[in-house]
Amino acid sequence: MTPPYPFSAVVGLADLRLALLLTAVSPAIGGVLVRGEKGTAKSTVVRALAALLPEVEVVTGCRFACDPAAPDAECPDGPHLPGAGSARRRSALVELPVGATEDRVVGTLDLQRALGDGVKAYEPGLLAAAHRGVLYVDEVNLLPDHLVDLLLDAAAMGRAHVERDGVSVKHAARFLLVGTMNPEEGEPRPQLVDRFGLVVGVAAPQEAPPRAEVVRRRLAYEADPAAFATRYVEADAELAARIAVARARLGAVSLPDRELDRIARICLAYRVDGLRADIVVARTAVALAAWHGRTVVTKDDVRDAARLALPHRRRRDPLDPPGADKDRLEEVLNAEANPDEPDEDPGPDNGGGPDGPGDGGPGDGDGDGGPSDGDGGPGDGAESGPDADDGSQPGPSSRLPSPPPGANVPDKSDLQGKSDLSDLYPSSGEVDARDGDGESGQRVEAPGALAFAGLPYKPKLLSIAGRANRQAGAHAGRRSPAVSRHGRVVRSRAPLGGKLTSLHVPDTVRAAALRGARRAEARDVREAVKVGREANLVLFVVDASGSMAARQRMSVVKTAILSLLRDAYQRRDKVGMISFRQHDAALVLEPTASHEVGVLRLAELRTGGRTPLAAGLRQAARTLHGERRRDARRRPLLVVVTDGRSTSGPDPLGVVPLLAGVPAVVVDCESGPIRLGLARRLAAALDADCIPLSSLGA
Repeated sequence: MTPPYPFSAVVGLADLRLALLLTAVSPAIGGVLVRGEKGTAKSTVVRALAALLPEVEVVTGCRFACDPAAPDAECPDGPHLPGAGSARRRSALVELPVGATEDRVVGTLDLQRALGDGVKAYEPGLLAAAHRGVLYVDEVNLLPDHLVDLLLDAAAMGRAHVERDGVSVKHAARFLLVGTMNPEEGEPRPQLVDRFGLVVGVAAPQEAPPRAEVVRRRLAYEADPAAFATRYVEADAELAARIAVARARLGAVSLPDRELDRIARICLAYRVDGLRADIVVARTAVALAAWHGRTVVTKDDVRDAARLALPHRRRRDPLDPPGADKDRLEEVLNAEANPDEPDEDPGPDNGGGPDGPGDGGPGDGDGDGGPSDGDGGPGDGAESGPDADDGSQPGPSSRLPSPPPGANVPDKSDLQGKSDLSDLYPSSGEVDARDGDGESGQRVEAPGALAFAGLPYKPKLLSIAGRANRQAGAHAGRRSPAVSRHGRVVRSRAPLGGKLTSLHVPDTVRAAALRGARRAEARDVREAVKVGREANLVLFVVDASGSMAARQRMSVVKTAILSLLRDAYQRRDKVGMISFRQHDAALVLEPTASHEVGVLRLAELRTGGRTPLAAGLRQAARTLHGERRRDARRRPLLVVVTDGRSTSGPDPLGVVPLLAGVPAVVVDCESGPIRLGLARRLAAALDADCIPLSSLGA
């Protein structure tokens, strides 16, 4: 068996290593979410952690890893009598695949014993296997919603409840939850992110020496894994011993009232939701003190704990960028932590721990205590990127730009009960059209101008009629009905291809009874057919031409698109965006699950010029064709935002056959006293619903 990559051999990534070590010291912190670009050793570091965890003592023969000193009174393998045999084993590292079924996660009826022996038996799942160990989810942002719900329940209660297929079981499920993700592939649900105690961002080193050292060590490991691991046995053993000592010291660490008050003021100043942030910061500060050999929490412990535990808890809207501005966090920590206490120079002896000066926080590069981790020099640059500490994505902020002072930005209440959007806005700040795209007397914004979106609102549910009949292929979501592996049971059937996905117990028993048999056999098995909802690909085709470019009118359009983007995020859809203006159309947003990128593209959308509506529809057909080849199971929903005018290129109705069979919705943006009804004609040709922009709100 190939040994895992040693934890001490990791170059840089000081914050990530320290966060994992702290949660190993105090699992009550709630786990770690690791955000970073691909190829930054996220999975390698997490898998290496398992070798450092202390061994656990379990009841002999218990499939649920019960502690002999405090066995679970409701353990399905219990009750465990005092003096029952025990054994020691390594802490488990259980990986939860993104494509796992619900049965595999929580467990289900043991079909072999049920059909062969006629007894009702429970087969444990991954949550039971991870009890008192580590549950690792790679690409946690891609985890289906029904599995996220199971994780949320177990993380909140520390127990797994199984109520399915005639089985009713409860068992302990307390584990260290660790997830890794690439922000380019979309964001996980906010409720799941909030369950992670700490969030750490990682990035590749931006200097040549550490990058070369990473490659050097990786090649040495691949050439001879056993010999490479031997070089770091002592360093890993020191870390494992330090974790055990810190765990034993944890109960003796005191949190003074002054520091507890500081934590409360920091969380208030940082405007976090709820009280979980206060609790996590307090637990992390205590773990930091124990890790550094102290018995009293200090101000530095609180500062470092807040830096790891707070950035991901400040999100106010689903499409706000994750994480937070590091400068803002430092401002809060410095100015708001304790305004009555002047900042003190900690001096060379601050911290009082056995590690000496410079070991008072995660930023010193000595988080894991390993001698060969590349810390202290230029090699420790893996987190030197602009967003390494707060978990936010690199690059510019994806928040929509603020409107300029005095700008007339529409409010969501203004959209209710208005049939003519032109009545909402004056024509100030507009210029005469120069390209002949507008009607006589119409004033449009100069080509290339930006318009600002107002506050998003809750739009009507746009869904695909009928339901997808894909038992194993529907993407779990909340938009369109589909036959799937989860949802409400509507009927039963014989297993397709002999493969059973979900047993329908009553109909299985009924089939055996109709044969006059006293025991069900394999031929009697019936599969439950469930109807739930699936996620779709929502492709926006946006008219950004001169006929749509009046600043105030385009602000309403952008507000509507922003509202639809947020709705798509909440329903777990993929989104894409096509913009057409001047003489061509462009795919400004490739179909993606990262809706924040869609917000950024919307903010950068410029307007003006002619209206090549046919080019926009043709580009939509090409995009959907390519996506169908990548993922034939995800159904598309085309949303065309236009007033229906076409002043450049061929007749758009001639392009409509390219989109035959694609469910579509046309959002009619036509305004003014004279209505041509061109958007309704386009909707009729597409066999789509036509919704006036003014009535889009729910």
